[in-house]
Amino acid sequence: MGFGLLPSVRYNPPMPVTFLSDSPEATQAWAAQLAAGLSPPLVIALYGDLGAGKTVLVKGFAAGLGVTVPVTSPTFTLINEYALPLGGTLYHADCYRLSERLDQAVSEARTVGLEELFDEGFVLIEWAERIQPLLPKARLDIELTGVAPGQRRIVLTDHRSS
Repeated sequence: MGFGLLPSVRYNPPMPVTFLSDSPEATQAWAAQLAAGLSPPLVIALYGDLGAGKTVLVKGFAAGLGVTVPVTSPTFTLINEYALPLGGTLYHADCYRLSERLDQAVSEARTVGLEELFDEGFVLIEWAERIQPLLPKARLDIELTGVAPGQRRIVLTDHRSS
């Protein structure tokens, strides 16, 4: 009886999905469709420059979950909470006002309890790079980049199964 070779195990990095948006409405529609196919708990890290459309995307995501109240940027409050019609909560965090020093920003995010929300519902985090070490490995990353006036490239990378 011989021993066969074991199949090699390889790391398969997540494959990004790209969407080209030509308007805020298209960004919101894409995000609403994305939200409809997901379930909590889930952390979504949002990346992009000022004005890239991160809050616009969150508005669409919230609409896709049935949120009917106005969704606003939590730039000065850090975290906004939205009750979902079928139960649960959408948390919208904005880390822009945290310290530019990574260790200090992570400490500030922990102090306000952001990490405790990761197992609670949907947590969408703008300026996620400010707290990168705090983010769970199993998450979605969405990067928004302006490519032309009114156009955004949206790149979604799913890290949940890597």
